[in-house]
Amino acid sequence: MKNISGIRADFPLLSRSVYGKPLVYLDNGATTQKPQCVIDAVDEVYKSYNANIHRGVHALSDKASEEYENAREKVRSFINAEKREEIVFTSGTTGSINAVAFSFGERFINKGDEVIVSHLEHHANIVPWQMMCERKNAKLRVIPINDIGEVLLDEYLKLLSSKTKLIAVTQVSNAIGTILPVQEIIDAAHSRDIPVLIDGAQGIQHGITDVRKMDCDFYVFSGHKIYGPAGIGILYGREKWLAELPPYQGGGDMVANVTFEKTTYNELPFRFEAGTMNFPGAIGLGTALDYVSTIGMEDIEIREQELLSYANDRLTGISGLRIFGNSVNKISIISFLVKDIHMYDTGMVLDKLGIAVRTGTHCAQPVMDRFGIPGTVRASFCFYNTKEEIDILGTGIEKVISMFA
Repeated sequence: MKNISGIRADFPLLSRSVYGKPLVYLDNGATTQKPQCVIDAVDEVYKSYNANIHRGVHALSDKASEEYENAREKVRSFINAEKREEIVFTSGTTGSINAVAFSFGERFINKGDEVIVSHLEHHANIVPWQMMCERKNAKLRVIPINDIGEVLLDEYLKLLSSKTKLIAVTQVSNAIGTILPVQEIIDAAHSRDIPVLIDGAQGIQHGITDVRKMDCDFYVFSGHKIYGPAGIGILYGREKWLAELPPYQGGGDMVANVTFEKTTYNELPFRFEAGTMNFPGAIGLGTALDYVSTIGMEDIEIREQELLSYANDRLTGISGLRIFGNSVNKISIISFLVKDIHMYDTGMVLDKLGIAVRTGTHCAQPVMDRFGIPGTVRASFCFYNTKEEIDILGTGIEKVISMFA
């Protein structure tokens, strides 16, 4: 891996100060910062070849269309999908899940059918399925978790039945960092011919993702989680499923022929990309994938696990600090509370010290309900963070304790 000072120099925002203190950015679970190459790639679109894709015959449109499709190929390669047609650009993870919830629900879900999620899901992988179940008079079933935040596989197996039409689970909990046993979940589902959607919003940036090896039917993620622009995301779907699903939005470019009597739809993947897509975001995402590939996803995973281990050692030594989510398999997230100090008070004091963390339920309220707490403070680390920053966090927490003593 490139030396850490060189890596940090790639990210302009990391060099700024907050309240006169050097920024310590530990909110990577919410969104990651962007390397200069991604900023430059998006800037170049608007400066040099901004034009609508797939619609024009002029040079700018040709260039924009070419770069957009190059980005699709980069995504295909990065997650090892079999075909470019299986890669659909969306607005993000939330947009991708909603697309499947609507389209799959319309085609395959009937009264009395069931969809299974886990207790660790982000709201984006709960609410769309609830809406679909309400619309189709189906039922949402939930895989429970234990006291350290791991899903109970035995209970999952008990939920599987002839009524189960889809499994939708997160790869990694955004709230407490647990890595789910998605391979076992997929294998058990496929033994009953049940398709599986994996929410990769918190998994894509922390290690190698191979959708063919994983054997999932759908995989979704957001560009802004993996050092790319906001407002762009990916829906990977096996061709056999995408070919069966009806479009969830209508408009330009997703059609083959339109009359007032009947419309026929475009080929894959374009039938799911209605209207003017976020082509600058897609191109920026492609550049972000190039960037992390150059660094090496294996090296990124190793470094982040080192940071997690160091942070665990540093923070568990603080009296009164409780960590929620202690799975053996987890990503570089520490979700905690300090004594009886409110999470928002902790977060605001840390902010004044230049330390950016997340406070609240992290859009995963059922997780907080399971632990009987209103929320947590979440520090989420990525490969550009340092042990020195973790020490600053530890010192900051100790300052919070002394202030509220």
